[in-house]
Amino acid sequence: MRDTKTHGTASSRVTRLVVSVHDVASATAGQTRRWCADADSLGIPVSLLVIPGPWRGAALADEPGYAEVLRARAARGDELVLHGWTHRAGPEGSPPRRLLGRLVARGAAEFAALDEAQAADRLARGRAVLAELGLSVRGFTPPGWLASAATDRALARAGFHYTTSHFGVLDLRSGRMRRGFALSHRPGGTGERLGAATMERWARWNAGRGGLIRVALHPDDLARPGLRDATLRAIEAVLAAGGRAVTYSDVVPDTAGSR
Repeated sequence: MRDTKTHGTASSRVTRLVVSVHDVASATAGQTRRWCADADSLGIPVSLLVIPGPWRGAALADEPGYAEVLRARAARGDELVLHGWTHRAGPEGSPPRRLLGRLVARGAAEFAALDEAQAADRLARGRAVLAELGLSVRGFTPPGWLASAATDRALARAGFHYTTSHFGVLDLRSGRMRRGFALSHRPGGTGERLGAATMERWARWNAGRGGLIRVALHPDDLARPGLRDATLRAIEAVLAAGGRAVTYSDVVPDTAGSR
Protein backbone atom coordinates (compact mmCIF):
# COMPACT_ATOMS: atom_id res chain seq x y z
CA MET A 1 0.00 0.00 0.00
CA ARG A 2 1.31 3.44 -0.81
CA ASP A 3 2.35 5.70 2.04
CA THR A 4 -0.31 8.02 3.33
CA LYS A 5 0.17 11.49 4.70
CA THR A 6 0.58 11.87 8.44
CA HIS A 7 -1.72 14.44 9.98
CA GLY A 8 -2.19 15.67 13.51
CA THR A 9 -0.67 14.27 16.67
CA ALA A 10 0.08 10.64 17.46
CA SER A 11 -2.48 8.68 19.41
CA SER A 12 -2.31 5.40 21.28
CA ARG A 13 -5.63 4.51 19.65
CA VAL A 14 -5.19 5.24 15.98
CA THR A 15 -8.42 5.62 14.04
CA ARG A 16 -8.44 3.73 10.76
CA LEU A 17 -10.27 5.30 7.83
CA VAL A 18 -11.57 3.31 4.86
CA VAL A 19 -12.72 5.38 1.89
CA SER A 20 -14.61 3.28 -0.65
CA VAL A 21 -15.62 4.26 -4.17
CA HIS A 22 -18.83 2.44 -5.06
CA ASP A 23 -20.36 1.39 -8.39
CA VAL A 24 -17.08 1.23 -10.28
CA ALA A 25 -17.80 0.31 -13.91
CA SER A 26 -17.08 1.59 -17.38
CA ALA A 27 -20.39 3.50 -17.27
CA THR A 28 -19.14 5.53 -14.29
CA ALA A 29 -15.51 5.88 -15.34
CA GLY A 30 -15.64 9.68 -15.20
CA GLN A 31 -17.08 9.84 -11.69
CA THR A 32 -14.66 7.20 -10.42
CA ARG A 33 -11.75 9.11 -11.92
CA ARG A 34 -12.84 12.28 -10.14
CA TRP A 35 -13.18 10.59 -6.76
CA CYS A 36 -9.80 8.91 -7.22
CA ALA A 37 -8.23 12.26 -8.08
CA ASP A 38 -9.57 13.65 -4.81
CA ALA A 39 -8.11 10.69 -2.93
CA ASP A 40 -4.77 11.12 -4.67
CA SER A 41 -4.68 14.79 -3.69
CA LEU A 42 -5.07 13.70 -0.05
CA GLY A 43 -2.48 10.95 -0.39
CA ILE A 44 -4.85 8.15 0.63
CA PRO A 45 -5.75 4.77 -0.89
CA VAL A 46 -9.31 3.80 -1.75
CA SER A 47 -11.25 0.55 -1.97
CA LEU A 48 -12.82 0.36 -5.44
CA LEU A 49 -16.12 -1.55 -5.48
CA VAL A 50 -16.37 -3.07 -8.96
CA ILE A 51 -19.57 -4.16 -10.73
CA PRO A 52 -18.47 -6.75 -13.34
CA GLY A 53 -21.87 -7.60 -14.85
CA PRO A 54 -24.26 -5.64 -17.09
CA TRP A 55 -25.12 -2.33 -15.43
CA ARG A 56 -26.18 1.01 -16.89
CA GLY A 57 -25.84 -0.30 -20.41
CA ALA A 58 -22.54 -2.16 -20.35
CA ALA A 59 -20.65 -4.95 -18.64
CA LEU A 60 -17.00 -4.82 -17.68
CA ALA A 61 -16.20 -7.49 -20.25
CA ASP A 62 -17.63 -5.20 -22.97
CA GLU A 63 -15.01 -2.56 -22.13
CA PRO A 64 -11.80 -4.56 -21.54
CA GLY A 65 -9.72 -1.41 -21.84
CA TYR A 66 -11.14 -0.17 -18.55
CA ALA A 67 -9.48 -3.09 -16.80
CA GLU A 68 -6.14 -1.40 -17.42
CA VAL A 69 -7.36 1.61 -15.45
CA LEU A 70 -8.28 -0.68 -12.56
CA ARG A 71 -4.96 -2.51 -12.72
CA ALA A 72 -3.15 0.82 -12.58
CA ARG A 73 -5.16 1.88 -9.53
CA ALA A 74 -4.36 -1.41 -7.78
CA ALA A 75 -0.68 -0.92 -8.56
CA ARG A 76 -0.86 2.46 -6.78
CA GLY A 77 -2.12 0.82 -3.60
CA ASP A 78 -5.89 0.84 -4.07
CA GLU A 79 -7.91 -2.33 -3.53
CA LEU A 80 -10.46 -3.90 -5.87
CA VAL A 81 -13.58 -5.30 -4.19
CA LEU A 82 -16.40 -7.29 -5.80
CA HIS A 83 -19.65 -5.30 -5.66
CA GLY A 84 -22.30 -7.73 -6.84
CA TRP A 85 -22.94 -8.92 -10.37
CA THR A 86 -25.59 -6.62 -11.88
CA HIS A 87 -26.24 -4.36 -8.86
CA ARG A 88 -29.99 -4.84 -9.36
CA ALA A 89 -32.44 -6.72 -7.15
CA GLY A 90 -34.45 -9.51 -8.73
CA PRO A 91 -37.74 -11.20 -7.82
CA GLU A 92 -36.18 -13.41 -5.15
CA GLY A 93 -37.36 -13.37 -1.55
CA SER A 94 -40.51 -12.53 0.35
CA PRO A 95 -42.48 -9.33 -0.30
CA PRO A 96 -41.28 -7.74 2.98
CA ARG A 97 -37.67 -8.52 2.07
CA ARG A 98 -38.08 -7.02 -1.40
CA LEU A 99 -39.76 -3.94 0.08
CA LEU A 100 -36.85 -3.47 2.47
CA GLY A 101 -34.44 -3.63 -0.45
CA ARG A 102 -36.40 -0.99 -2.36
CA LEU A 103 -36.59 1.35 0.61
CA VAL A 104 -33.02 0.98 1.83
CA ALA A 105 -31.15 0.33 -1.40
CA ARG A 106 -33.43 1.82 -4.07
CA GLY A 107 -33.73 -1.47 -5.92
CA ALA A 108 -30.02 -2.29 -5.79
CA ALA A 109 -30.19 -4.99 -3.09
CA GLU A 110 -29.18 -7.77 -5.47
CA PHE A 111 -28.01 -10.22 -2.76
CA ALA A 112 -30.54 -9.43 -0.04
CA ALA A 113 -32.74 -12.48 -0.59
CA LEU A 114 -30.63 -14.99 -2.54
CA ASP A 115 -30.20 -18.59 -1.45
CA GLU A 116 -26.71 -20.06 -1.31
CA ALA A 117 -26.75 -21.54 -4.81
CA GLN A 118 -28.00 -18.31 -6.37
CA ALA A 119 -25.41 -16.26 -4.53
CA ALA A 120 -22.60 -18.67 -5.42
CA ASP A 121 -23.52 -18.48 -9.10
CA ARG A 122 -23.37 -14.69 -9.21
CA LEU A 123 -20.16 -14.57 -7.23
CA ALA A 124 -18.56 -17.08 -9.60
CA ARG A 125 -19.67 -15.12 -12.66
CA GLY A 126 -18.28 -11.92 -11.25
CA ARG A 127 -14.97 -13.47 -10.32
CA ALA A 128 -14.66 -15.12 -13.72
CA VAL A 129 -15.02 -11.81 -15.54
CA LEU A 130 -12.44 -10.17 -13.31
CA ALA A 131 -10.02 -13.09 -13.69
CA GLU A 132 -10.34 -12.94 -17.48
CA LEU A 133 -9.30 -9.30 -17.29
CA GLY A 134 -6.38 -10.01 -14.97
CA LEU A 135 -8.09 -8.61 -11.86
CA SER A 136 -8.49 -10.26 -8.47
CA VAL A 137 -10.48 -9.55 -5.31
CA ARG A 138 -10.37 -10.73 -1.70
CA GLY A 139 -13.50 -9.06 -0.41
CA PHE A 140 -17.13 -8.39 -1.20
CA THR A 141 -19.50 -5.50 -0.55
CA PRO A 142 -23.11 -6.33 -1.42
CA PRO A 143 -25.05 -3.66 -3.30
CA GLY A 144 -27.00 -1.62 -0.79
CA TRP A 145 -24.96 -3.32 1.97
CA LEU A 146 -27.72 -5.93 2.16
CA ALA A 147 -26.98 -9.65 1.90
CA SER A 148 -28.72 -12.81 3.03
CA ALA A 149 -27.10 -15.18 5.51
CA ALA A 150 -26.88 -17.65 2.62
CA THR A 151 -24.75 -15.14 0.71
CA ASP A 152 -22.29 -15.02 3.59
CA ARG A 153 -22.06 -18.82 3.52
CA ALA A 154 -21.47 -18.76 -0.24
CA LEU A 155 -18.75 -16.13 0.20
CA ALA A 156 -16.97 -18.20 2.83
CA ARG A 157 -17.18 -21.35 0.69
CA ALA A 158 -15.78 -19.42 -2.29
CA GLY A 159 -12.76 -18.33 -0.27
CA PHE A 160 -13.54 -14.63 0.15
CA HIS A 161 -11.75 -13.09 3.12
CA TYR A 162 -14.37 -10.56 4.16
CA THR A 163 -17.69 -8.95 3.44
CA THR A 164 -19.10 -5.62 4.57
CA SER A 165 -22.44 -4.31 5.79
CA HIS A 166 -23.65 -0.89 6.87
CA PHE A 167 -22.32 -1.68 10.34
CA GLY A 168 -18.85 -3.07 9.80
CA VAL A 169 -16.46 -5.51 8.15
CA LEU A 170 -16.96 -9.24 8.75
CA ASP A 171 -13.93 -11.53 8.62
CA LEU A 172 -15.42 -14.61 6.94
CA ARG A 173 -12.66 -16.89 8.24
CA SER A 174 -12.72 -16.00 11.93
CA GLY A 175 -16.29 -14.70 12.15
CA ARG A 176 -15.05 -11.51 13.80
CA MET A 177 -16.84 -8.25 13.04
CA ARG A 178 -14.87 -4.99 12.94
CA ARG A 179 -17.47 -2.38 13.85
CA GLY A 180 -17.61 0.81 11.82
CA PHE A 181 -20.76 2.39 10.41
CA ALA A 182 -20.59 3.33 6.73
CA LEU A 183 -21.15 7.05 6.19
CA SER A 184 -22.69 7.85 2.84
CA HIS A 185 -25.03 10.28 1.12
CA ARG A 186 -28.50 9.75 -0.30
CA PRO A 187 -28.52 12.08 -3.31
CA GLY A 188 -31.91 13.54 -4.09
CA GLY A 189 -33.55 11.88 -1.11
CA THR A 190 -35.34 13.35 1.84
CA GLY A 191 -32.86 14.80 4.29
CA GLU A 192 -30.00 15.09 1.82
CA ARG A 193 -28.60 18.24 3.44
CA LEU A 194 -29.05 16.94 6.96
CA GLY A 195 -27.29 13.73 5.97
CA ALA A 196 -24.34 15.64 4.53
CA ALA A 197 -23.97 17.68 7.71
CA THR A 198 -24.31 14.54 9.83
CA MET A 199 -21.51 12.81 7.89
CA GLU A 200 -19.11 15.64 8.65
CA ARG A 201 -20.09 15.92 12.33
CA TRP A 202 -19.92 12.15 12.86
CA ALA A 203 -16.47 11.96 11.27
CA ARG A 204 -15.17 14.83 13.39
CA TRP A 205 -16.63 13.39 16.60
CA ASN A 206 -15.14 9.93 16.03
CA ALA A 207 -11.85 10.98 14.45
CA GLY A 208 -9.78 10.85 17.63
CA ARG A 209 -11.59 8.00 19.36
CA GLY A 210 -9.85 5.07 17.68
CA GLY A 211 -11.70 2.32 15.87
CA LEU A 212 -12.89 2.30 12.28
CA ILE A 213 -14.48 5.08 10.23
CA ARG A 214 -15.86 4.31 6.78
CA VAL A 215 -16.77 6.90 4.15
CA ALA A 216 -18.54 5.65 1.01
CA LEU A 217 -18.40 7.64 -2.22
CA HIS A 218 -20.98 7.09 -4.98
CA PRO A 219 -20.98 8.37 -8.57
CA ASP A 220 -24.33 10.09 -8.16
CA ASP A 221 -23.01 12.14 -5.22
CA LEU A 222 -21.10 14.25 -7.71
CA ALA A 223 -24.30 15.42 -9.38
CA ARG A 224 -25.58 17.09 -6.20
CA PRO A 225 -24.24 20.49 -5.06
CA GLY A 226 -22.24 20.38 -1.88
CA LEU A 227 -22.02 16.63 -1.35
CA ARG A 228 -18.47 16.33 -2.63
CA ASP A 229 -17.31 19.21 -0.44
CA ALA A 230 -19.01 17.74 2.64
CA THR A 231 -17.38 14.38 1.97
CA LEU A 232 -13.91 15.83 1.58
CA ARG A 233 -14.29 17.86 4.78
CA ALA A 234 -15.25 14.68 6.64
CA ILE A 235 -12.21 12.81 5.31
CA GLU A 236 -9.87 15.71 6.05
CA ALA A 237 -11.21 15.92 9.62
CA VAL A 238 -10.25 12.30 10.28
CA LEU A 239 -6.80 12.75 8.77
CA ALA A 240 -6.21 15.98 10.70
CA ALA A 241 -6.97 14.13 13.94
CA GLY A 242 -4.28 11.56 13.16
CA GLY A 243 -6.43 8.96 11.42
CA ARG A 244 -4.71 6.45 9.17
CA ALA A 245 -6.24 5.77 5.77
CA VAL A 246 -6.29 2.08 4.80
CA THR A 247 -8.14 -0.29 2.48
CA TYR A 248 -10.58 -2.97 3.55
CA SER A 249 -7.94 -5.68 3.27
CA ASP A 250 -5.83 -3.79 5.80
CA VAL A 251 -8.71 -3.98 8.28
CA VAL A 252 -8.98 -7.77 7.99
CA PRO A 253 -5.69 -9.56 8.75
CA ASP A 254 -4.30 -12.33 6.56
CA THR A 255 -4.18 -14.61 9.60
CA ALA A 256 -7.12 -14.47 11.97
CA GLY A 257 -6.17 -12.89 15.26
CA SER A 258 -2.76 -11.63 14.09
CA ARG A 259 -3.75 -7.98 14.26
